[in-house]
Amino acid sequence: MAHLLGGEALHLEFPTKVVFDSVSLGVDEGDRIGIVGRNGDGKSSLLAMLAGRIQPDGGRVTVRGGVRVGVLDQGDTLDDTHSIREAVVGDAADHEWAGDARVRDVIAGLLADLDWEASVTNLSGGQRRRVALAKLLAGDWDVLALDEPTNHLDVEAISWLAEHLKTRWARGSGALLVVTHDRWFLDEVCTATWEVHDRIVEPFEGGYAAYILQRVERDRQAASIEARRQNLARKELAWLRRGAPARTSKPKFRIDAANALIADVPEIRDKVALQSLAVNRLGKDVVDLLDVSVDYDRPILKDVEWRLAPGERTGILGVNGAGKSTLLGLIAGTVEPTEGRVKRGKTVQVATLTQRLDDLDPYLDEPVRIVVSRLRTSYTFGTGSKAQELTPGQLLERMGFQSAQLSTPVKDLSGGQQRRLQLLLILLEQPNVLILDEPTNDLDTDMLAALEDLLDSWPGTLIVVSHDRYFIERVTDQQYAILDRHLRHLPGGVDEYLRLRTVQKNRVEPALTATPAAASPSLSGADRRAAEKELSSIDRRLEKLTASIGALDTRFADAHDDYARLTALQSERATLADEQATLEERWLELSEALEA
Repeated sequence: MAHLLGGEALHLEFPTKVVFDSVSLGVDEGDRIGIVGRNGDGKSSLLAMLAGRIQPDGGRVTVRGGVRVGVLDQGDTLDDTHSIREAVVGDAADHEWAGDARVRDVIAGLLADLDWEASVTNLSGGQRRRVALAKLLAGDWDVLALDEPTNHLDVEAISWLAEHLKTRWARGSGALLVVTHDRWFLDEVCTATWEVHDRIVEPFEGGYAAYILQRVERDRQAASIEARRQNLARKELAWLRRGAPARTSKPKFRIDAANALIADVPEIRDKVALQSLAVNRLGKDVVDLLDVSVDYDRPILKDVEWRLAPGERTGILGVNGAGKSTLLGLIAGTVEPTEGRVKRGKTVQVATLTQRLDDLDPYLDEPVRIVVSRLRTSYTFGTGSKAQELTPGQLLERMGFQSAQLSTPVKDLSGGQQRRLQLLLILLEQPNVLILDEPTNDLDTDMLAALEDLLDSWPGTLIVVSHDRYFIERVTDQQYAILDRHLRHLPGGVDEYLRLRTVQKNRVEPALTATPAAASPSLSGADRRAAEKELSSIDRRLEKLTASIGALDTRFADAHDDYARLTALQSERATLADEQATLEERWLELSEALEA
């Protein structure tokens, strides 16, 4: 494959830190490279050097003649005086950009819901990010360098972007460099991974999953070498003290296949034990939303029926503005329903990790160690024999704080460090219902893994809103979506949500453009009567299913000390929920046919 660009003996340093020392690497046609590493280790600096945005202090970057490099920065570079049209296609005539299939695809994928002539200055952060992406993707580039492209994007936009990049930058047609903490995106798009650490760049084959497997093997080999070195040192010490040692066989180490590396790793969560502990802490009742509707200047949520069970771990999906924050507010008690009621258990203590860092304002001038130790002297993680008593210092270390940072005032921490401290303070309050609103912002992949490990042993009811698909699938056991103002269970997870959103958009878009002659014929006669009869039957069955699922949720609490019974109840509930989802989909189809 042809070489496009590369770096030779790159050296970069700032006044207080050497970032890279003699790094050499290359990018060839067809490469789709994900760049990972801890915050502050130089991922964005590496991207900027290769793209020509900053000059290295040593070495050189070479670019093949004629190669065009397009860059997406983390910062907002849009001109507020422009309309969306001007920002994306400039002053190009309609027939020019509309005749380009690539530009049409980008506009349909990222900007279909925006007014083409609207001013950029009135857009939200997520909308501005989509416009910036569309502007870049509408251009003609040989190498694309993306710095955190999924920031502020929802699940649908991220899914579209992944598919677009895979198609456009297929093997042998240009190259892609991407810095992102979105692990699903890395796995879906990238064919190679560069890990930035300790002033070097280490290459790995494959996306995020392949990178993790190779890193585990690398660490295992390093541990084996260190163990061998320590054994030799102990033998030498024994010889010095007692004379020549007896013959000993050398330790044998083997390189296992990828599946053998994780063969003895237990399930990430002991669901039954955590649920049992959650019942003990919460009792039978958590939070029940009973026929709840919320209206502001327009309807936001309608007829929401949701009974949170002790130990439930749920992810919430929905487009921006669908009502996710309103739903969280109902659970937390900060939003009152317009109709229906919210019932809370007597022992419920709700804590919310918001997207803002305002919670840290009272502590800005205080050292981290003082802030944490003031709340509790110890904290218990895990269940049963695996339970651990951790001190504040140990908790901070587990969340990636180094000893030197413990004396750092909170105001001097980076955004990612403040985010981690914010979560830690909430956990130390020991709530039994935890709401996480976009918790992955500002965290690198290693810190995301540490956060997930922490949540694996947290016993309580967990509600997560996140556009990070990997995170939401990793820490939750089930997902719900807000669709057409209703809360809907997703037995098929994020894939089912994306499918339903595609159906929803396809249902709306033809209605906007179709002529009366193209409208589908309405039902009449026997077909209408049959549809009405089936709809009535589905209504009755859905009522019975809702009652049965509610009864099962109650039986969960009664069986908290019977693991076998809990497992059987979970299986029965999943079966009923699957049937409920199927009937709801059929109900929508019949309703639309009768209204046509």
